[in-house]
Amino acid sequence: MSFKNLKVRTSKILPEVIIFEPEVYWDNRGNIFTSFHEDIYKKYLSIDIKFKHDKFAYNIYNVLRGLHGDNKTWKLVSCIYGRIYEVVVDMREKSLNYLKWDAFELSSKNYSQILIPPGFVNGYYVQSEEAVFHYKLAYEGEYIDAGEQITIKWNDPRINIKWPCTEPILQSRDK
Repeated sequence: MSFKNLKVRTSKILPEVIIFEPEVYWDNRGNIFTSFHEDIYKKYLSIDIKFKHDKFAYNIYNVLRGLHGDNKTWKLVSCIYGRIYEVVVDMREKSLNYLKWDAFELSSKNYSQILIPPGFVNGYYVQSEEAVFHYKLAYEGEYIDAGEQITIKWNDPRINIKWPCTEPILQSRDK
């Protein structure tokens, strides 16, 4: 199993955001694919930054998580079970794309991954009955946890994200 057929492209709206589309091998048993190979991904990270830990979030239909981020963490996000609507927003005030956003469908059908640089926030909406969201985190020093992250209201009118929902299930932080 190789990574030679990995497709890599950038977002048309946010060129710093990179989409990885692995080749998935399907047969009568199910599927198999490579989700990470250090030599490939390190080409896209800042010098000497390495992925330090992974997180998984199990979610039910109509859950919306985010928009969260910080100014030092790289995130490699994917959906390993189910289907989600992933949104990334540029929060870098000096960027030409400040407050612009892009959306991606991530699912256990395509296993696409989105590499989100520091200075961007992301959030996602669960479109399937259940979904498992996966993210790898790369950063220098200690991890910036929830209390120190940037949090933007999911329906902030300055950004005007076109979510595929009107009344999602939210935690208090995201309201």
